[in-house]
Amino acid sequence: MSAKDEKNLSQVIDKIATMDEPRRSIVQRVHEVVLAAAPSLKPRIWYGMPAYARSASTPALVTLRNDERLNLALTEKADFRPAGGADGALMPAAWYFETLDADTERRIAEIVSGVVS
Repeated sequence: MSAKDEKNLSQVIDKIATMDEPRRSIVQRVHEVVLAAAPSLKPRIWYGMPAYARSASTPALVTLRNDERLNLALTEKADFRPAGGADGALMPAAWYFETLDADTERRIAEIVSGVVS
């Protein structure tokens, strides 16, 4: 891991540590799920929140926000695909959640894996 990657990872860990519980634990777990699903993504801070990019010098693809609700989002730099089915040509780009269970973790891993594949 490069010095820049280590610094960025440290900044993400520090940012998560400043969050109040129970969100801190939830965001920490999502961070772990993202890294496990796409180990090639590099954590960094983007607009003050944890984000993940292909490298330290490329735009963020996935972000985590801790606003009124927790939010996992894809940035405009991610490859989008129409959802199909009832959603037709709509392209999902953000998902809100308040808790984390096995199904939500699995879906987050699928979303993130789809971004890097």
